[in-house]
Amino acid sequence: MSKKHELPDQPENHLVVFQEKAIRRTWHNKEWWFAIVDVVAVLTDSVQPEGYVKDLRRRDKELAKGWGQIATPLRIATEGGVQRANCANTEGLFRIIQSITSPKAEPFKRWLAQVGYERVKEIENPELASARARELYQAKGYPQAWIEKRLRSISIRGELTDEWKQRGVQEGKEYSILTAEIARATFGVSPDAHSRIKGLDKVKTGNNLRDHMTDLELIFTMLGEAGTTEIARRKDAQGFVDNRKAAKEGGAVAGNARKALEAKSGKPVVSKENYLPPAKKKLVRK
Repeated sequence: MSKKHELPDQPENHLVVFQEKAIRRTWHNKEWWFAIVDVVAVLTDSVQPEGYVKDLRRRDKELAKGWGQIATPLRIATEGGVQRANCANTEGLFRIIQSITSPKAEPFKRWLAQVGYERVKEIENPELASARARELYQAKGYPQAWIEKRLRSISIRGELTDEWKQRGVQEGKEYSILTAEIARATFGVSPDAHSRIKGLDKVKTGNNLRDHMTDLELIFTMLGEAGTTEIARRKDAQGFVDNRKAAKEGGAVAGNARKALEAKSGKPVVSKENYLPPAKKKLVRK
């Protein structure tokens, strides 16, 4: 696959939504693999899907025998970094679904087939990925002006991670550390602290911090990451240490701009405002 046909390696591309519930996924061996626990949670509405999976394997001896071929521990990209989770491809999920009695099973199978088809079409025409993201945000009730900023922020983030990859930064932990450095210098708080300010429940899979940002928070996020990309290029930063310095400097550019605005406006940029789950479809101001 040529690089220009790859989708940006962003958390936004690693979450899909079925009936307003998020499912984590990762691109592995030229196909999507889905977090099994997320799929089970969607199909069963279980509050403890991990326990449901264990019970499922105890009840279905044939499933248990083939579990090693069905479930593969893979790295799942999230906003806060990379996590490992047992994942299955489409074929594996179909086998798991056979053991689950759920009225959602057949709609989920059709949805799963459509997700795979969309991925193939997006590789052929990357603009379809942006169109799909726009439709998803519209369905969640986000304002059009916010959606355009969010999509632009995804593009800027993709340009930054492409630069890191070319400059010898390792995906996963190092990406997470550099991202946190930019955010801390931009907003004066870490991404985790920023999430807590907004009251986000990190246990839930759909709570991507950037999907809860205000317009101003998105704008300063873009400035920090675009500034980091430019500084890394100008200084020809190589490896993690050099790029960490660039991340701090890029974030500081945005941080200084944020402080200047706050001094003039008398209002902090970091806000408690956050978008509620899709069913609510409105912005809460606290």
